[in-house]
Amino acid sequence: MNALNDPSAIVEITPSARVDAATHGWRAKCLQRLIRMDLPVPHSFAISAEAVRAIAAGAMPDRARLAKMLAQGKGLVGVRPSAADPAWGGPGTVLDVGMNAEIHARLAFELGQGAADALYRSFVQSYAIHVARLDPDMFSDDNATLAEVLRAYEDETDEPFPQDPAQQLAEVLRSMARAWDGPTARLLRQAKGAPPNAPLGLVVQDMAHALGPGVTGSGTIQFVDSVTGQPRVTGRFRGQTQGTARAVNAETLYLLKDPRGLSLEETAPEVFADLVRFGVAARERLREEMQIEFVLSDKRIAIIDAIRVSRNSRAALRIAVALARDGIIRPDEAIMRIEPRALSDLLHQQVDPTSPRDLLAKGINASPGAATGQIVFTAVAAQAAEARGEPSVLVRRETVPEDIRGMHAAAAVLTERGGMTSHAAVIARGIGVPCIVGASSISIDARSRTLRVGGRIFREGDVLTIDGTTGEVLAGAATLLEPALDGSFSQLLDWADQIRTLGVRVNADTPDDARTGLTFNAEGIGLCRSEHMFFEEARLPAMREMIFADTPEDRRLALERILPMQRDDFLALFEIMAGRPVTIRLFDPPLHEFLPHDREGMRELAESLDLPLSDVTRRVEALSEFNPMLGLRGVRLGIVLPEIYEMQARAIFEATVAASRKGIHFTPEVMLPLVSHGREVALMRNLIESVAATIRTETHADFDYRLGVMVETPRAALRTADFAQQVDFLSYGTNDLTQMAYGLSRDDAGRFMGKYIQQGVFEEDPFHILDQDGVGELLTIGVERARAVDPTIRIAVCGEHGGNPESIAFCVRAGVDYVSCSPFRVPVARLAAAQETILAQAEARLCGSESGS
Repeated sequence: MNALNDPSAIVEITPSARVDAATHGWRAKCLQRLIRMDLPVPHSFAISAEAVRAIAAGAMPDRARLAKMLAQGKGLVGVRPSAADPAWGGPGTVLDVGMNAEIHARLAFELGQGAADALYRSFVQSYAIHVARLDPDMFSDDNATLAEVLRAYEDETDEPFPQDPAQQLAEVLRSMARAWDGPTARLLRQAKGAPPNAPLGLVVQDMAHALGPGVTGSGTIQFVDSVTGQPRVTGRFRGQTQGTARAVNAETLYLLKDPRGLSLEETAPEVFADLVRFGVAARERLREEMQIEFVLSDKRIAIIDAIRVSRNSRAALRIAVALARDGIIRPDEAIMRIEPRALSDLLHQQVDPTSPRDLLAKGINASPGAATGQIVFTAVAAQAAEARGEPSVLVRRETVPEDIRGMHAAAAVLTERGGMTSHAAVIARGIGVPCIVGASSISIDARSRTLRVGGRIFREGDVLTIDGTTGEVLAGAATLLEPALDGSFSQLLDWADQIRTLGVRVNADTPDDARTGLTFNAEGIGLCRSEHMFFEEARLPAMREMIFADTPEDRRLALERILPMQRDDFLALFEIMAGRPVTIRLFDPPLHEFLPHDREGMRELAESLDLPLSDVTRRVEALSEFNPMLGLRGVRLGIVLPEIYEMQARAIFEATVAASRKGIHFTPEVMLPLVSHGREVALMRNLIESVAATIRTETHADFDYRLGVMVETPRAALRTADFAQQVDFLSYGTNDLTQMAYGLSRDDAGRFMGKYIQQGVFEEDPFHILDQDGVGELLTIGVERARAVDPTIRIAVCGEHGGNPESIAFCVRAGVDYVSCSPFRVPVARLAAAQETILAQAEARLCGSESGS
């Protein structure tokens, strides 16, 4: 059947008409809701998406139906796009369709010659550009007279301007339908998330004229601030103005009383009061903050349209919470209205979107927020700048563990290399520092301390702004907005906590990390990477001494110097967490990371250890590996050099006893990294239990602990049943698991990941969003096999995916008990977990209703 013959093809919008957003678009449905509220909406028709497709293909409504759409009012209509989602946009609105010499003469009598000329001229110009596709430069002069515009049209087309209203409407409908299918329009809406075949409806609406006698004009009004989300009347009223048509006496009025000039509130108080009343009604009935588009014709109001108020992340959260507090929507609806990632914008400073930007380069937005500072090229320089009270941007090719203190000192971090799970990205997210990695268009010369971008050169001390939210590197100091943590933020997350079933812990290596996690209501520490504590200045010499020791006894002597410091580290975390669970991962990285690799550093090390430089050089070379991330690290170190794990287990248990004597009672969780075989677990379990027994005897104190493994290799994921017999919990380290499943270096993948995504090899960076088909299947298999052995075993995800909303949704469905993520991603995880719970509950209700029917 011809789509234009379908009863839904062209529908008069009335309170009872069958208007559907999926069929006729959001604007048509919104207008119907306004009509149901008895608001003064001009007579309107909705044209379905299927009918619009038919029109684009060459079909056209018959003349009678076109005439019917034109006949309801004064013979003039406006045609507006009505996509399924307002964010997708659409072709430009065309006003005053049906205008001809006869109607122009009538309007001259009713509105005045100047107003009639302006309306006719504006329509001819719009028709010439958007329908006849004539040169826009010839029809963009606001000072041209009506006669000049009509003559120009005739000169260009060799025929007079069409006078048949039905013909005009037909051509406007065809032009808008075909514009929607143009390549540029497709690209624009796909960039906004629309599918390639996104539908478009059209709305044909009687004109309400904003030119004429009395208080006449067009405007918009909204009742909330788009930036802050606070209640505030904003908008504009342009007297004697409609679209591009302006009368000679056109003027702009403020809406509210204002000492700077006339306002609509003063000029037409009864009209302003009605607009406020309409806004309140729209908020309550449409369950949203709306911007109302209106026309005044000699003080008579016509509501032309209402759209959802545009808003940034701050405003969106406050609006959703306010609507829920006022009983207009339910708390779970407020939760579903907020994009979890948007919370990151509220936790950090952000670049003011209205401020100018001098864009230098783009990279991967690895850690959100924005900061301005002087360029520094070393961690030492960053610490020196902090000591002087000067913010700095640490610029490196890529960071290494020795840079951690400099990263803490810097206001932001920029690296030339790296990806979403590179060292710089992980650490920056953990400490809440804005960070951009993989900015491959920059070139760093560490010797001359310069940064080159294209033809521009920046030296140490020059100022940059890092926008870690967008991945943009900006020259100079940009205007920044402060974080927005207020009652609305807390309220939304409190509601989320009441709903979610997935636990959320924090990855915390330092007391500051732990405190930040508690600020965001983390339920405990899911990952403490204990090796980060070894890079402190006071510990590094002892660590290096241990590395150069030749016997177990010498290694133990060196580690005895670190033991009290490590014990104090753990005790500080236990005290801060106050009885909440704390999971400590034992030493993981390869030993070469603790040694210098340049000649000057090796010379200094030789002096400090009183060894010949040749001995130091040989040991450094002996520890180097072709692929260190797959070499002697993790549990392998614990087996080959058990003294390290013995010291760490002793520090954990001594700190546990000390905490219990302070009234802090809990069960520490000890986690073995990079396990791949059940025998590895058995060996380490015996070692740790032996240390625990020794501490119980020495301290005359009893305590429990939980032992777990970090599932980071494909073999470990497939053999979880072997581990479930020996441990209390499994925690998936999805960073390394993704790396090993793909055979990809997470530090190097950023160099080509963009190309892979552009060409459709990967939909998303698998280090950023969990690969549910591959890595996710390994996780699911592991969960099933472990729980087949021990249904009570606790299962967690503690990689960076634990703070990614899409990955969290998968974790909920896979039966994971909790996720652990960097401190500033804890709120994101709490909200995402609640949203997935809400969706799962809705799906269960739907399945229940279907099975019962």
